[in-house]
Amino acid sequence: MIDLENKELMNKLRRLKIVAIGGGTGISTMLRGIKKYTNKITAIITVADDGGGSGMLRTDMNMVAPGDVRNCMLALADMEMVMDSLLNYRFDSGRLNGQSMGNLILAAMYKLSDENFTEAVKKTCQVLAVKGRVLPVTNRNVNLGARLSDGSVVLGESTIPVSAAKNRQKISELFLIPKKVEPAEDVIKSINEADLIVLGPGSLYTSIIPNILVDGVSEALKNAKAKKLYVCNIMTQKGETDDYTAYDHVRAINSHAGCDIIDYCIVNDEPIPDNMKLKYRINNSHPVVVDAPEFTKGGIELFSCKVLDVSKGYIRHDYDNLAEAVMDLCYSIKIKSKKER
Repeated sequence: MIDLENKELMNKLRRLKIVAIGGGTGISTMLRGIKKYTNKITAIITVADDGGGSGMLRTDMNMVAPGDVRNCMLALADMEMVMDSLLNYRFDSGRLNGQSMGNLILAAMYKLSDENFTEAVKKTCQVLAVKGRVLPVTNRNVNLGARLSDGSVVLGESTIPVSAAKNRQKISELFLIPKKVEPAEDVIKSINEADLIVLGPGSLYTSIIPNILVDGVSEALKNAKAKKLYVCNIMTQKGETDDYTAYDHVRAINSHAGCDIIDYCIVNDEPIPDNMKLKYRINNSHPVVVDAPEFTKGGIELFSCKVLDVSKGYIRHDYDNLAEAVMDLCYSIKIKSKKER
């Protein structure tokens, strides 16, 4: 366990540069824990969401989806609880029904920034006193497509898992529309300068892999000096990872990257209460099986950690325990690399 009162150790941890890649609520949860250790955090976030309030703003303002970016900004922000509640407030009636206050602020800042979304995020982060940086993976208004195992094609981030589940098909391949999408400013630079790159946690096909499909990102990950860590989901996800083992998740990431990029993987080894398993089984979601021998064959170091949180009636990662595991690994890698020089 990392001693938060150890000033010498904490000073060393604060110098570590962490790059987190993903989207959805999983990565924002992890960021809440990591910001206790370092403010040298860069979150690179997918912008292909086309559902809910984000989808509405994409259609109305021709901007990238702000929802996942908003969640990560709020996770890293240093603000009072009332402000957090305000920015997370979601309207439940009228023409703004389904829209969040945070999304609206980002949309306004987008217009004030000459429709440069990266600049809008940067300015909003300054207002919120965000610890670290949040970068959209691209400034382009992109859509996500998937080819299913029967050869059919599905378009739209929110539609893909629904169609896959309905037709009982697996996702074979993801692609972006347009196909050629340049990364936002500083995305590649941040990857090149990182001490540790963390992919996930989050939905495999709709939060993590879309980032890898942006031009130059997979190549940067391949060539980066930093080690790459994948935080595996605790449960399978209907329509995305049905029957997937832990190594199946890694295999999908490497396949879409076009090369083997994962060096380490964190999996949960804390028992899941039977009542929670039953609750999730109704939605065809099951604990991810950890097939350790496959990791050994693939040359990937596996870390089994107690990172389960069921306190709010859902199966989630415990952000304190997960952040501690990530920082401990990053620090160990740094120390090891210095000894090998």
